[in-house]
Amino acid sequence: MATRPKLILASASPRRLALLNQIGVDPEYLLPTDIDETPEKGELPRKLAMRLADSKALAAQRKAHQADYPANSLVLGADTVVCVGRRILPKAEMMEEARACLSLLSGRAHKVYTALCLLTPAGAPRRRLVETRIRFKRLSSKEIESYLASAEWQGKAGGYAIQGIAGCFVVKLSGSYHGVMGLPLYETMSLLNGENYNIHNGWGSPDNLGSV
Repeated sequence: MATRPKLILASASPRRLALLNQIGVDPEYLLPTDIDETPEKGELPRKLAMRLADSKALAAQRKAHQADYPANSLVLGADTVVCVGRRILPKAEMMEEARACLSLLSGRAHKVYTALCLLTPAGAPRRRLVETRIRFKRLSSKEIESYLASAEWQGKAGGYAIQGIAGCFVVKLSGSYHGVMGLPLYETMSLLNGENYNIHNGWGSPDNLGSV
């Protein structure tokens, strides 16, 4: 029987780790990378998400090779981009950035692209791109200022975290809720299972289930 590969998560995001844990995956290694996430001139949101996911995975794989990590390791990189039309919203670090994002998103639709790149031990990329469409309610100035005071927006693409308070701003969502959080679960499962990681092996045996 082939040995199950090791998994390296190329991210420092506690959300992505928690989402992997939710589906029974506990990466053997966490290997965050520091890359330039500045969009290239004229770069479209979906292309940016894909390029950054690739870049994170590649950078982590290089670090893993230098550190003599197991040769059978898979490397998972991901990136999430929020946009209105072609306009890419920042990962808000300053309150003014978050305020501008929320004012723009108020009462209108936007898109969230989350890209995945899984590198095989041989370096072959396996990719997925998930598009989610979201409409926010019209936000009052009091709602915006109160949300800013919560500090949930810090470091979040588009200046909000859907799994927190901002969930009550969502009027409509079409796509992947978990993708908006940063890791679409179905696509992640498909990629890992396709490379013999077989995540369901950790879900427990039917023999251990109690009777109904």
